[in-house]
Amino acid sequence: MRYGYLWSAAIFLTILSLIGCASSPSETYYTLSASAAVNGANSATSESAYSIAVGPITLPEVVDRPQIVLRAGPNQVTVVELHRWAGELKNEITRVIADNLAADLNVTQVAAYPQSAGDNADYRVIVDIQRFDSIIGESVTIDALWTVKRVSDGVPRTGRSTARESSRGGSYETIVAAHSRALATISHEIAEAIRSSASTPPVSAK
Repeated sequence: MRYGYLWSAAIFLTILSLIGCASSPSETYYTLSASAAVNGANSATSESAYSIAVGPITLPEVVDRPQIVLRAGPNQVTVVELHRWAGELKNEITRVIADNLAADLNVTQVAAYPQSAGDNADYRVIVDIQRFDSIIGESVTIDALWTVKRVSDGVPRTGRSTARESSRGGSYETIVAAHSRALATISHEIAEAIRSSASTPPVSAK
């Protein structure tokens, strides 16, 4: 009788375990998207002859992880285990900025550093992201310091771009879409710096 009871209990626990596994929530993965047409960005009428390399990109350590990080207060964040980036966030941002610049400037030769294709690029774009904040149901903010360096004469152009986009809707999809729009704004400002530099003759080396 005792063995029968133990056997029945084991079967019952096994069934509970299987039910628990079947009902466990699964992870959802997200990817950023390029959208260079935001904010009135217009592609050039003819293809630009120069090449661009994007990177390196640096991020605050708190968001440089697979999980999406939400800001819960001035001194508090929440790491969301079940909602993650499909790829490394730095690589996602690099790819999106490169795609945005290619569309905005009508440049086909845009490489995401450290790919070897960008070793001899005419322009190097370096981005240091100071803030990458996400508040679900409210807004996202990206604050970035960037440098555009013309390789021919080493002359840099630096700037700071802050983009804030609404994430109303209360979903993680709206947060990711808002970050994509914010990156489009920042990419457009970087593109303007490259366009201005391209119209200026190189400084002769002394």
